[in-house]
Amino acid sequence: MQIRPSEDLLLIIDVQNDFCPGGALAVGDGDAVVPIVNRFAAKFDQVALTQDWHPAGHSSFASSHPDAEPFQTATMAYGPQTLWPDHCVQGTPGAAFHPGLETDKAQLIIRKGFRRAIDSYSAFYENDKTTPTGLAGYLRERGLTRVFLVGLATDFCVHYSAMDARQLGFEAVVIDAGCRAIDLGGSLARAHAEMAEAGVQRIADLP
Repeated sequence: MQIRPSEDLLLIIDVQNDFCPGGALAVGDGDAVVPIVNRFAAKFDQVALTQDWHPAGHSSFASSHPDAEPFQTATMAYGPQTLWPDHCVQGTPGAAFHPGLETDKAQLIIRKGFRRAIDSYSAFYENDKTTPTGLAGYLRERGLTRVFLVGLATDFCVHYSAMDARQLGFEAVVIDAGCRAIDLGGSLARAHAEMAEAGVQRIADLP
């Protein structure tokens, strides 16, 4: 697959300490994506990052709900919500990008999940599927039509971002080598099936 420098964006999703081994919500082998993502970033002229950025006591934290346990599902005003361990709290080391991630080339950082009452998986919308982050407008104003997605985790934030990219009319390509999954109750298989149905392309790697 050939990269089109003036039309393609590499979107690096949530490569943060809390999603890597030793973090509060570690994705298995999550830190293994860092050198791979760095290699991809060197190939693109257009690079953006997302950063999970929760206030303390965020509504998606199990600790914010009496008697709740992490990974249970709660009903929010916007629908079902998985409850997570406290993670990526604003200003903490866990919310920082992995120290090995090369971020200097990024032209945009989208912070998400900063509204206390609503979680945000997608780089395009919060979990109510109506509150935008502004990324779509950025892409359109820059004339970017195809988004390559890498990062953490395949079955949540990468998946939601890819689905929203397609819904908004962008081409979306997930590069498997640069992703790792949580795979919570079969979530990875569901994510792959939904992405395929939506027209998201999956490739193993970039040469």
